[in-house]
Amino acid sequence: MLYDFGANLVNVFLTLNGSKAKVFGKENLPKEGGYVIACTHNGYVDILNLGVSLHPRPIHFMAKKQLFEGKILGPLLPGLNAFPVDRDNPGPSVIKIPRQLIKEGKVVGIFPSGTRSTENAELKQGAITIAQLSKAPIVPAAYVGPRNVGEVLKRQKGYLIYGEPFNVGAGKEARDEAAIFLEKELSRLTEELKQKIK
Repeated sequence: MLYDFGANLVNVFLTLNGSKAKVFGKENLPKEGGYVIACTHNGYVDILNLGVSLHPRPIHFMAKKQLFEGKILGPLLPGLNAFPVDRDNPGPSVIKIPRQLIKEGKVVGIFPSGTRSTENAELKQGAITIAQLSKAPIVPAAYVGPRNVGEVLKRQKGYLIYGEPFNVGAGKEARDEAAIFLEKELSRLTEELKQKIK
């Protein structure tokens, strides 16, 4: 399977360069059943470290559809468990695909960026909506470390922390409250991680 091959390859690469993330809070991850991970995002190495930290359990990543149009990366993405999302014109598939994956007991990874932006808010709201409709827990996570291959080659260390899972109640009010809570949790976990690595 391409995902397993890729995860093992990335694991070796990050380990040899000293950039494999030290993981905190892994005991917070549900042992079974589908769930959502919402992790801070500031590059693509965080995605690699997140995948390695859960391996051999695969993560199904939500990725913008433009990535699938690339000649080299595009054909590989489905085998790496990524599924496309049109953020400009989101359709039913934005919710339908991750809901089906969670129903099958799989893990869905969503990466709101580390900055405040309209896209960031929509991704947080999307993570909450998917968790709510799937009646699945959402696990907040934060990453601090190298953001690209250049920083990995400089042997920058990575750190990853998982917060406690929480469920989203029914209705719009519960969804809005959960979105605010997720925002605060991602900020809190990032600060907690920075304190741990001082």
